[in-house]
Amino acid sequence: MTATAPRLLLVDGHSLAYRAFFALPVENFSTTTGQPTNAVYGFTSMLINVLRDEQPTHIVVAFDVSRRSFRTERYAEYKAGRSETPTDFKGQVSLVKEVLAALRIPVVEMEGYEADDVIATLACQARDQGMSVLITSGDRDAFQLVGENVTVLYPRKGVSDLARMDPAAIEAKYGVPPERYRDLAALVGETSDNLPGVPGVGPKTAAKWITAYGGVDGVVARADEIKGKAGDSLRERLADVIRNYEINCLVSDLELPLRPEDARWPGWDREAVHQVFDTLEFRILRDRLYQYLEAVEPEAEAGFELAGEVLTEPGALSGWLGT
Repeated sequence: MTATAPRLLLVDGHSLAYRAFFALPVENFSTTTGQPTNAVYGFTSMLINVLRDEQPTHIVVAFDVSRRSFRTERYAEYKAGRSETPTDFKGQVSLVKEVLAALRIPVVEMEGYEADDVIATLACQARDQGMSVLITSGDRDAFQLVGENVTVLYPRKGVSDLARMDPAAIEAKYGVPPERYRDLAALVGETSDNLPGVPGVGPKTAAKWITAYGGVDGVVARADEIKGKAGDSLRERLADVIRNYEINCLVSDLELPLRPEDARWPGWDREAVHQVFDTLEFRILRDRLYQYLEAVEPEAEAGFELAGEVLTEPGALSGWLGT
């Protein structure tokens, strides 16, 4: 990679930290003081691997502020099926942010919106500037952003095995191009977001309808032409499909505190990493960080000049000293 090929890495912090929590047994990851660290350990391990493998020039990690957003205002049951946050997970997001600060990676979050919306905004801005964009997220809504210069690294198992979802991979798996993934999700539903789809309609049927009728708008407009039980179910759930389609849309025009060009990664802070990793007792991860990535060495704030004079005559030293 060269300086003429900027590459922006966008990471969904909550999504990846939460997945890491369930991927690593909490009883095996804690400090001597009893602080659970499985989520922050798994997240940091994943991030080191991505930094090593993808070598981004720019990086941002996005977080949710809370479970409430404009989507819950529009549909009160949005994500209502999710269980309470596990006690051992609480507090680990703040530790993830401490690691990111030591790595000099900016964190962005926006009240009333989700991390997905922050990522969508930055991804579209970067794409329009000619950057290549990598999105690391466990939320399939990000698939609607995939394009020629935008790829999603989607965790298949835990956070260590990431599938590279480019346009060809999306179409091969779901039968529709990325720009129609939102249509497919509206018909099939999304269990993790508590958005019910059309009963009996899976991705294959939804893809067939989208291809035949040109997207959700066409499917809704010509619902009366669809035969069989699936057609009956569709007509009964048209309101749900329309609602899902509206809620699934990622916001891509937020006013954020930074733009993609502001997120150039300067490298990590050696002293800060020592302090944070010592506190978290991440000896193995520190070794990996040193092995894979270079730290930014501290520089003197200002230099100073030295003036010298060669004394060759007898008695010159006493005269020079003024004695």
